[in-house]
Amino acid sequence: MLVQRPYLMRAFYDWIVDSECTPHVIVDATKPHVDVPLQFVENGKIVLNIAPRSVVDFSLDDNALSFNARFSGIPTQVYVPMYAIEGIYARENGAGTIFPDEPAYDEYDAPMQVVEDKKQVQQDTKSTNTKGNNKKSFLTVVK
Repeated sequence: MLVQRPYLMRAFYDWIVDSECTPHVIVDATKPHVDVPLQFVENGKIVLNIAPRSVVDFSLDDNALSFNARFSGIPTQVYVPMYAIEGIYARENGAGTIFPDEPAYDEYDAPMQVVEDKKQVQQDTKSTNTKGNNKKSFLTVVK
C-alpha cells in the first residue's frame, strides 16, 4: 500500500484551513534534505505556520512540503520532505494529528546533526585549528 502521510497531511491541512484556523506543522529538522531556517530550530524540531496568508508558492505533494515565507523579515525558501513532518495541528485549538511511523520512511530515520549555535561552530573551529596560525578554518567538523 501507499504511504498514508501525504494523504492525511492534505486532508488535515484542508480541514484546518476550511475551519478558518491556522495550520502549523511539526518538523524534525534533523532529517536529511530538510531546508528550514536553523536559527528557529529547538531540540531538533521546528514548528512552521503554513497558513495561506503566511506563505507563498505553497506546494504540498506526495514527496514534500515547500513554500516561501519571511522569518524575522528575511525571505526564506522552505523545503520539508514528507518523512520529516511529524504532525499538523490548528494553532487556535490544537486539533490535528501526530503521524505514525511508516516503514517506507525507515531509511530516513538516521538524523543529521543540526548546528544551532554560531558560538559552538566557532569553538569547534578553534579546537580543530591545531597548526598554531591565527587563521580560522572555514570548515567545521560535524560528528
